[in-house]
Amino acid sequence: MTTAFAPIVLGSLTLPNRIAMAPLTRRRAYGEGLSATALMTEYYVQRSTAGLIIAEALQPSRVGQGYTDTPGLHDERQVRSWRPITDAVHAADGRIYAQLMHAGRNSHPELLGDGLHPVAPSPVAADGMVRISSAEPAVRKPYPAPHELSITEVRETIEDFAQAAHNAIRAGFDGVELHGAYGYLIQQFLSDNANHRNDRYGGSIAGRIRFVLELVDAVAARIGPRRLALRISPGCPAFGLTETDVDDLYPALVSELRGDLAYLHIFEFPGHRALTRRLRAAWPSVFMLNPHETPESWPAGPGDLHLIEDGLADILAFGTLYISNPDLVRRLRTGGAVAPADQATFYRGDHRGYTDYPALTEAGVHATP
Repeated sequence: MTTAFAPIVLGSLTLPNRIAMAPLTRRRAYGEGLSATALMTEYYVQRSTAGLIIAEALQPSRVGQGYTDTPGLHDERQVRSWRPITDAVHAADGRIYAQLMHAGRNSHPELLGDGLHPVAPSPVAADGMVRISSAEPAVRKPYPAPHELSITEVRETIEDFAQAAHNAIRAGFDGVELHGAYGYLIQQFLSDNANHRNDRYGGSIAGRIRFVLELVDAVAARIGPRRLALRISPGCPAFGLTETDVDDLYPALVSELRGDLAYLHIFEFPGHRALTRRLRAAWPSVFMLNPHETPESWPAGPGDLHLIEDGLADILAFGTLYISNPDLVRRLRTGGAVAPADQATFYRGDHRGYTDYPALTEAGVHATP
């Protein structure tokens, strides 16, 4: 019987266990030009016993930023700033992917600056409010109607992703995950209420999945498919998205997606377990799952380990638990208690709620890492 603590081959890597640290936006990129910092190095090294770390989302271009103080991977300062992190994780015998996330319509001109305006498949505004500066107190404004990407701009956006993926490899990451989930640009193309296009990138399911298929192919051509993964979240309603044809849309996407990627990552929304099973059955390679079968099973936790044994997933990704449990693999393996996370310190701030969560000692008592 395969357990969550058995090794697994992932692309060119061999992971010592099947526990992944899910990408977690923490908004502490205080270095010059939204670069990474030494504090971030400490944070990731603390969590290097994960089979795979998927680093926080990095915007592939300036216009792809959706939040204050999130890191980029589109200029040399940013690339150089991540090298100490990847080197330190590797020195600790860890493995780390970068996640590339373009916010699309989920941004604001005052956040982006320099005359930039949020872009999307169609000029349909997201629901909600966006913080537009790092200063306190926070100033938030409604999301504006985005600029509709032209065909030429779609191709330029794909190139931005491909170049950022190349930058990730230069920065020492083992691979790249494309963030096609949680209401950001890739899912905006998939959604039938955010994508109103009548050209080759809209309309039918075949049109709405075209952007992600072309994007995956372009990035695979740049860095190789064995160092590339895709994350999706079928039925995710974030920022006002709807997918009225979700049970047809995602099987179509997975059936057309190249099967030689390192893995497919499903961020499961409650109520879609049957669809998760269909996608698992259809996907020929490594299947990673961040499971949430019901609203009560959020966030994913120790009770989900059986999903590896049951065959629903090859790798389980844990998000919230990795904030407050840097040694999560040990806790899950030994049945140790998991510590709760302080939501007040999830975003921005300093080391508090970031690098000061204690680890378990071998004796099972708490000690600072």
